[in-house]
Amino acid sequence: MAGAAATLPNYSIFDPHVHVWKHDAQFPFAAGAKVPEYDATPEALLDLMKQNGIARTVIIQVIHYRYDNSYLAAVLRQYPQYFLGVCRVDPLDPAAPDHFTHWSQQQGFRGVRLSPAADAAGDWIRGPLMEPLWKRCDSLKVPMTLLAPISRIPDCQKLIDKFPDLTVVIDHMADCPVDHPEELDKLIALVRYPKVFVKISHTWSLSKQSYPWTDSQALVKRLYDTFGPHRLMWATDWPIAKDIATYPQRLTVVRDEMKFLNADDKSWVLSKTIERVWPFRQIA
Repeated sequence: MAGAAATLPNYSIFDPHVHVWKHDAQFPFAAGAKVPEYDATPEALLDLMKQNGIARTVIIQVIHYRYDNSYLAAVLRQYPQYFLGVCRVDPLDPAAPDHFTHWSQQQGFRGVRLSPAADAAGDWIRGPLMEPLWKRCDSLKVPMTLLAPISRIPDCQKLIDKFPDLTVVIDHMADCPVDHPEELDKLIALVRYPKVFVKISHTWSLSKQSYPWTDSQALVKRLYDTFGPHRLMWATDWPIAKDIATYPQRLTVVRDEMKFLNADDKSWVLSKTIERVWPFRQIA
């Protein structure tokens, strides 16, 4: 499919959420990981970025490698002019704060991601190992990103309340179901914390409709009405769910189809909000 760059605005677009991986014995996947047969290489990503007018991208450590961020670290060294990285650390390891310091200060990662499950397997988000990790993030001035289902947002809020100066990014609108829009109130409650940002991604995955996913756009509209464009950011989440939505569609749904966004709003959601969290211009 042709790219979506033909009608690009006059500012740089940044994508704050993609993944990369490669079947390579030098960088083995974690035991038991369910990895697609295809590779998601940085070179393929760079081609898509060029075709669609994306200037720079934040790569999130994919779960296939669990807490070994070595492959992503190698990608960041190879393409420092295009990518920043967010690592993972083991939330059940008391040494996680020190591991994060290593990945941040020695390997240049600009964030850490936690992924508490909705069931009992994610109860560690309430446990004693969280405060030291969040405190370390706070002291290093590095963002915390949360892949948390909407039911976990109250648990996350308790930690946010303890570290109000820490920049926190909630991924994918906390995957709030479109048929339970009242659940979005849990996420909206975080508006009181000025350092909390929300990615308005996964419109395609949450929707029960075809492109442009109008039902899940309604969730975005509520977040826009509450947080404003200065605290919202788009994202592709490439290549996850690539059979549901193309890379260009993930851009155009925001740039062209969210009619409630004016031109200035889009300059924030597609660019300036992202630079508030990940200042790409420092690596220009």
